[in-house]
Amino acid sequence: MFSGLFAKRPTGPDATTIEHEALKEALKGGACVLVDVREPHEYSAGHIPGAVNHPLSRFDAKHLPSGKPVVLVCKSGGRSSTALRQALASGRQDVCHYPGGTLGWHARGGEVVKK
Repeated sequence: MFSGLFAKRPTGPDATTIEHEALKEALKGGACVLVDVREPHEYSAGHIPGAVNHPLSRFDAKHLPSGKPVVLVCKSGGRSSTALRQALASGRQDVCHYPGGTLGWHARGGEVVKK
């Protein structure tokens, strides 16, 4: 079902998350699409490079990109977890979320860009 990116994911309750180093590697290699589910003003104030904005307030899993695994991110993991549940309920299996959010990404030295 998944290759590369999700082949390294844990199983069980943590199967829908991705760790910092795995996300960093996936983004570097173009192995996933990063979807930021924060509101546009939050996204513009600072987001992970390469992320596309798809706000939770208008979230529809049918509009998630296809062709590559999708990683959902928000500020600290709450909204991306909600979006993940919606995506899984809609039948998407190629989706996970980064529970650290942009705050965790930045705290671990990850770049954040402003739009």
